[in-house]
Amino acid sequence: MTNESSAHGRESRRPRSAGLYERACRVIPGGVSSPVRAFRAVGGTPLFIARGAGAQVFDADGRAYLDLVGSWGPLIAGHAHPEVIAAVSEALARGMTYGAPCAAEVELAERVVAAYPAVEQVRFVSSGTEAVMSAIRVARAFSGRELIVKFAGCYHGHADHLLVAAGSGLATFGRPSSAGVPEAFTACTRVLPLDDEAAVAELFAREGARIAAVIIEPVPANHGLLPQRRAFLAALRQVTQQHGALIFDEVISGFRLGRGGAAERLGITPDLATFGKVIGGGMPVGAFGGARAIMARLAPDGDTYQAGTLSGNPVAMTAGLATLDLLARESGWERLENRGAELERLLAPVLAAAPFPVHLVRVGSLFWLSFHAAGAPRAAAPLTADETARFAALFHAMLDRGIYLPPSAYEACFLSLAHGNAELTQLAHALREALATIA
Repeated sequence: MTNESSAHGRESRRPRSAGLYERACRVIPGGVSSPVRAFRAVGGTPLFIARGAGAQVFDADGRAYLDLVGSWGPLIAGHAHPEVIAAVSEALARGMTYGAPCAAEVELAERVVAAYPAVEQVRFVSSGTEAVMSAIRVARAFSGRELIVKFAGCYHGHADHLLVAAGSGLATFGRPSSAGVPEAFTACTRVLPLDDEAAVAELFAREGARIAAVIIEPVPANHGLLPQRRAFLAALRQVTQQHGALIFDEVISGFRLGRGGAAERLGITPDLATFGKVIGGGMPVGAFGGARAIMARLAPDGDTYQAGTLSGNPVAMTAGLATLDLLARESGWERLENRGAELERLLAPVLAAAPFPVHLVRVGSLFWLSFHAAGAPRAAAPLTADETARFAALFHAMLDRGIYLPPSAYEACFLSLAHGNAELTQLAHALREALATIA
């Protein structure tokens, strides 16, 4: 069967999704509101989801799938958890937004401050991109410096000055990786490779006095899952104690890998941190926080401006509180760690028998199937055309077996409290069958 006929066959099995996509392409660029959803990396027509429940999503054609996307991370309790839904329903009955302070905003801020190392104050925004943009602004204001250092393979949202790609040198000037971003906007961004202390030392020796902050995902999860050596992160902590600030982008890892995120797990305390996803319980939320002395630069107390109409939205704050309450009460982080370990146990023999290299990379309830023939990398590494094609084939073979993986070979999967032993066993069985079909 040709790729074209295979795609036609898939569309014929999901006519409502296909019809919605056709309509969407007329009025939404690419038919989607975020590019990876378009299935361009795997081919075919994207699923249009009608509802979610527990560990499952149901598409517009009524087909059920075991969901490993989890809305890209926020749904740590699973879809439509009754306690979260009840809390949100009560909040909705009191009004959707006020444009003024509310009690839930204070309570969620208190939870974040109590949980995360070194965060003494936190401010809420409506997305991870906003959180990172604001954290960098306040770091620049506090330090009086302008340069920002990021790492190739770490994604920090779509703010202009962070949409940059690394070159071939140890340290490169930021070059825009998106049309519409002037080079002047990225001129103050430096890009380094992950897992390379020598590159860090060289850059700081040359430009340390101009560096306002180093930003990194402590557990990079946007170019595959790339767990970093603690020694590398400790080296960043050491050098930023002399020059600039260390910002941990914990939009994905925060409140997922533990109550105190990756910082607590690794025992490394940044100066600033950004959050999102889990702290919104499925609602649009971001946050950034740090030491009181740094955060005091923010208006209205200080001279650094940041604002947002829906920041601290009462419904979103309530969803986040309900989610964190659930995790704390039900030993959620310990349970998720155990689920991840069980998944690793179940998949080990499946992947060992695979007809081509597939590696499981796991950190807590985050996991990634790496198709790199040379083994799972620690720094950003491109897949070959053959490796990418294998993943695309696996994606559709899994979809046919009722398993919804992220539609990109570089995206991590998310476990939730709704993924029990039955769901993990279902995943392992489907993966064994799917790998056999694409041998």
